[in-house]
Amino acid sequence: MASDFTVIRDSTPTAAIPRGMVVAMGNFDGVHLGHRAVIDAALRMGRSHGRPALAVTFEPHPRSFFSPHTPQFRLTDEAGKLRLLAGTGLAGAVVMTFDKRRAGTTAQDFIHHDLIERLGISGIAVGYDFHFGKGRVGSPSLLVAEAPRLGIEVDVQSHVDIAERPVSSSAIRMALAEGQIEDATAMLGGPWFVTGEVIHGEKRGRDLGYPTANIRLDRNCGLKHGIYAVRVGQGAGKDQVRIDGVASFGRRPTFDNGAPLLEVFLFDFKGDLYGKSLDVAFIGFIRDELKFDSIEALIRQMDDDSARARAQLAAAPGAFPRLGTIG
Repeated sequence: MASDFTVIRDSTPTAAIPRGMVVAMGNFDGVHLGHRAVIDAALRMGRSHGRPALAVTFEPHPRSFFSPHTPQFRLTDEAGKLRLLAGTGLAGAVVMTFDKRRAGTTAQDFIHHDLIERLGISGIAVGYDFHFGKGRVGSPSLLVAEAPRLGIEVDVQSHVDIAERPVSSSAIRMALAEGQIEDATAMLGGPWFVTGEVIHGEKRGRDLGYPTANIRLDRNCGLKHGIYAVRVGQGAGKDQVRIDGVASFGRRPTFDNGAPLLEVFLFDFKGDLYGKSLDVAFIGFIRDELKFDSIEALIRQMDDDSARARAQLAAAPGAFPRLGTIG
């Protein structure tokens, strides 16, 4: 895992930015297999140049800027994206603020000012469908055309397919919305995960013999409501502890049908997690969310859910996203 992952922002002085870096450029929502092909190309280029390879990415996601009132189901928030990028072997990330000024920057100005003058790049890797600059005029073909004059190397990666379908962030969102965890995992190259702080709930789980760690996910989270086998990470870096469990994401129709909540029951665990941050990796889908006529029926189902979750987790003993540490 990377421990010296450097994050460069718009506020970072140009003098503090290492010259000659190689970059992998993209939005990198989810850091899926298609993104990893671009990152691997940058890593190879960096080795051949004898230069560090970094990601160039944008926050907030440009979709959020252009469509602020349209709900955006992001696969990873900024911190999660950076931790995934840090786990790829990259030396760092350049996080560019996507605001009105950057949206109005022409592709040529972006190349010359942001990439050449400010970052001093010696090479760049992009995906075949990545566009940038005002009106999304910037393209891989523009970078290739400009490369000889700029004295940089350009690598354009084609799409990555699984079962003859291109891997994309939108395809992963659709898989998660349908509870197709195996498909999402295959496209991501590892389990999808969320990170959140444990909050106080109604304490119903404790009364049922299933005390839960409750986490409020982003309101635009499009994960299918239901029951999941999960693996939870608590702590950071090499000191992180992994605990298996079963989780419910939904509105609790048997009780209050309230706002969606992630409720995680950790197997063979005792301890106070309130206020602590957990990484919850989704390993398998067990069933849809259901309403039960009695508490006894609910408990019987929870016993069955737990047994099925243990079986799914036993079949995937090492499954967890590869997360690095942000320096």
